[in-house]
Amino acid sequence: MFSSVSLVLRLRHTVAVSVGVFCILAGISVASIAADAASTAPAIASSAPAPSWAPDAQDARKALRNDATPPAKREPSVMLPPLGPDAVGTIRRVALADGAKVVALTFDLCELDTVTTGCDMDILGFLRAEHIPATLFMGGKWMRTHSRRVLQIMTEPQFEIANHAWSHGNFALLSPAGLRAQVLWTQAQYELLRKEALREAWAQGRPEPVIQPVPTLFRLPYGRCSDQSLQALAKLGMQVVQWDVVAESGADNTNIEHARREAHLVASQVKPGSILLFHANLVPKGSAQLLRETVTELRRRGYNFVSVSTLLGMGVPQRTMNGYFTSPGDNKALDSKFGVDGTGRHTPFNGE
Repeated sequence: MFSSVSLVLRLRHTVAVSVGVFCILAGISVASIAADAASTAPAIASSAPAPSWAPDAQDARKALRNDATPPAKREPSVMLPPLGPDAVGTIRRVALADGAKVVALTFDLCELDTVTTGCDMDILGFLRAEHIPATLFMGGKWMRTHSRRVLQIMTEPQFEIANHAWSHGNFALLSPAGLRAQVLWTQAQYELLRKEALREAWAQGRPEPVIQPVPTLFRLPYGRCSDQSLQALAKLGMQVVQWDVVAESGADNTNIEHARREAHLVASQVKPGSILLFHANLVPKGSAQLLRETVTELRRRGYNFVSVSTLLGMGVPQRTMNGYFTSPGDNKALDSKFGVDGTGRHTPFNGE
């Protein structure tokens, strides 16, 4: 989430105790250009080093300057068709008829209008090295801040990118115009980066990566929503995906003993078809250690990992017209914590 995510995590921890709980040169023919491109592509490709998945200085929290301006384009070229009435609501888990031990790991990467956050390459590098599919719910502004990393992630088939609003607006508080902009600005920013990723692949002589045109999944910031916002999201063609297991701790997860205890607590709440919530923007501290311990424990218990989209195709999504962390209403206190509408601003976000 963002620098104040510890509030959310402490809230989760409290609930857990009480209830058990993203040139053409003139005169050269088209044919000769194509031939030149074909002949030079291997040399270009061989001279382009593979991007590193190790953390560096630009990944740190607040290392990159904040930019609260709108994206270079405000609406995507691809607009999704509206969802039917049966697809309105928030998906918390998927019921699997065969009881297969399959779960989806999800990671929020987001920031407010007022601040930048980081990119947890320890988490992303671990997932890639372990060949674990994961769904990454990215905020549009976060995508622009960390565009270098998003271009890298887009070319990895095991990672699914989803929409987590432009600047973490609260979908229980946003105006209709603000809500629409939070969603569509993110879709548009994704398209800009997708175009750049395809251009880079061509320039380097690499095969064109398969990258979905726009995200189709959405996650509510703060888990907050209203009936009206859920209807609006459905009209924009977004399936809203939340979670049934908060797989995080507000404490120092770099402590291995704590991380192991927390991983056991997380695993005890998991069941076939569960969707787990993590963050990969360097909040909270030591999430990579907690993830490693959680993966180890879930594997020990016989679980396998798939993307959210794959999971949705395996069973029946379990929906509700509510959004929360572990129990209905446990996130309402956040409405007054992060500006007038969750974006950190003192004036309403209206997409202007």
